Amino acid sequence: MCNTDVKSGTEMYTKLYPETSSDGVLRLGNIVPDFTADTTQGPMEWHKWIDGHWAILFSHPADFTPVCTTEIGRLALKYDDLKAKGVKLATLSADPVSSHTKWLDDVVAHCENKVTIEFPIIGDADRSIAVKYGMLDPSNKDGNDLPLTIRAVFIIGPDKKLKLSLNYPASVGRNMDEIVRCIDALQLSAKHSVATPANWPYNHDSIGKKGWAFLLPTVTPEDAKLHFPDHHSCKVPSGVDYLRLTDVSKLSLK
Repeated sequence: MCNTDVKSGTEMYTKLYPETSSDGVLRLGNIVPDFTADTTQGPMEWHKWIDGHWAILFSHPADFTPVCTTEIGRLALKYDDLKAKGVKLATLSADPVSSHTKWLDDVVAHCENKVTIEFPIIGDADRSIAVKYGMLDPSNKDGNDLPLTIRAVFIIGPDKKLKLSLNYPASVGRNMDEIVRCIDALQLSAKHSVATPANWPYNHDSIGKKGWAFLLPTVTPEDAKLHFPDHHSCKVPSGVDYLRLTDVSKLSLK
């Protein structure tokens, strides 16, 4: 069994990031900008809506566009899974709510699975939220062209701090499995002093440690022995004991 009376990865590493940006650019660790907006589910006050939960802000360039239509449909298929993980989900585009409402009929009709859209879609017709979150250059805020730069994902912790962000061009649709994987990894690190390797949870299968995660460098050798007695050290030519894997199936997220 693993005893995890050691500081979590998030607790250790968030101390490296300032809560506010000195130049107005949103970065990891910053408290995300607050806003009020109309949505497909009524008015929203963003910080109040997060209310101590994990949250995802998922933006797309525009309604009635092909890639966005498939993304919202696939995201809807992941909604119950995200909700079960305690994650609140909202999407956004630079269109009014009236446009969202009409477009959602197409989203549902095009998705090959029977879906319902149970999360709010935020109207950002004046692009003010997009500018606050760095998804759009302020010089383009009042332009009439399609705001192609705002296919973005922001994962926000219960402390309202930005934990992860992804930016995609308009021509590349996002993988919803990757977003769920990021949530799983972030929540695991938030609770325990571990970091997930590349390709987790499909890592290290060749040595029988599939899905295991690394102990953080902040875990001392003494704490590793005491709290993670079953951890495995990968041997490397340097002889430095820093690739220390632990079985995360024994770690609780509750």
